[in-house]
Amino acid sequence: MSDLRRQMLEDLGIDVWLFRDNTTRDENYWRSLQNKVQTCQSCALSKSRTQTVFGSGNAQAELLLIGEAPGAEEDRQGQPFVGKAGKLLNAMLFSIGLTRDQVYICNVLKCRPPNNRNPLPAEVESCASFLSAQIEFIKPKVILALGRFAAHSLLQTEAPVYKMRENNNVLPGAEIPVVVTYHPASLLRNPEQKAQSWQDLCKVSQLLGIKKG
Repeated sequence: MSDLRRQMLEDLGIDVWLFRDNTTRDENYWRSLQNKVQTCQSCALSKSRTQTVFGSGNAQAELLLIGEAPGAEEDRQGQPFVGKAGKLLNAMLFSIGLTRDQVYICNVLKCRPPNNRNPLPAEVESCASFLSAQIEFIKPKVILALGRFAAHSLLQTEAPVYKMRENNNVLPGAEIPVVVTYHPASLLRNPEQKAQSWQDLCKVSQLLGIKKG
């Protein structure tokens, strides 16, 4: 077990002794992390949520997609990116030869902010250790940041999306490339951005080494 993972376990209040058996360590770690999110009471969002939204997909994926926060439908279903935005995201993945089962999808926040307002700094801080633990566990080859808020949270910048899209971003403290694109909900409102989003997906495909058929 890496020192970073051990420290995350301790920070999250998970007993390290649970992971002495190497054959079940990762499975137990992931399950314990899910349980920790499910029972989290660290901020006021725990009072208004229907349920937490941990994430979905392949926890050994090379591509990790990170959005902002659950919406109303995600809060009801307990899954990220459902409804119209989810269907568009599925199509975006399909365009580069991937499905949701081949990637992992989560959000910066694990609970829905009331009325879908922007997350507060204290809420982001409360969820930060969970997202860091997910990234450290999955160890993706590439991260796709969906939207301004996710990109700002990951890259610790206030730059506009168009500027971040132009950069060769790397996750601070890691060697993981971060590709920034528009949130699917934004693409539904502004379809003229889809051409730029396609360019971002092509960049992801290139970083993953996906061969065009």
